[in-house]
Amino acid sequence: MAATDPDLRIDALAPHHDRAGFSCGIDDLDRYLATQAGQDVRRKANGVFVVTACARPETVLGYYTLCATALEPGAVPAAARKHIPRYPLVSATLLGRLAVSTTCQGTGLGAILLADALRRAYASATTIGSCMVVVDALNVRAAAFYAAHGFMQLPDSMRLVLPMVVVGKLVL
Repeated sequence: MAATDPDLRIDALAPHHDRAGFSCGIDDLDRYLATQAGQDVRRKANGVFVVTACARPETVLGYYTLCATALEPGAVPAAARKHIPRYPLVSATLLGRLAVSTTCQGTGLGAILLADALRRAYASATTIGSCMVVVDALNVRAAAFYAAHGFMQLPDSMRLVLPMVVVGKLVL
């Protein structure tokens, strides 16, 4: 799968998407999509975006969530601190969840979802204001995935950040 695969679509979660049929192998991520994601969208708590094949638009192959958050500057790695203002709290975009169906793992779909999430985060930052994208990796493997895409890990933490100025260079 290529990042521009014409057979794939990434859209906001909608009622026709089969949320219950999705499985990524991590119960919490599966349960969130099946039971909570729709409520979060209706309440404007999270933006939820799903990738589907154009031939089967109801079948969710993967998803991610975005929402606003804030960090104390001291919680940001030193290398990223030069890109943020000196405020008590710094605005950021939280990439709260990213999951790929077990049937598509290892195909590059996670990178496609991440690229789309970064594009959307960057676009919204011009309207809302956001200095960085933040992820809280579920495990070491997930942290390595984000680090391989330029995210900087906080010491002794599973939290990683990517300054929005860097995101801008990646998505433009």
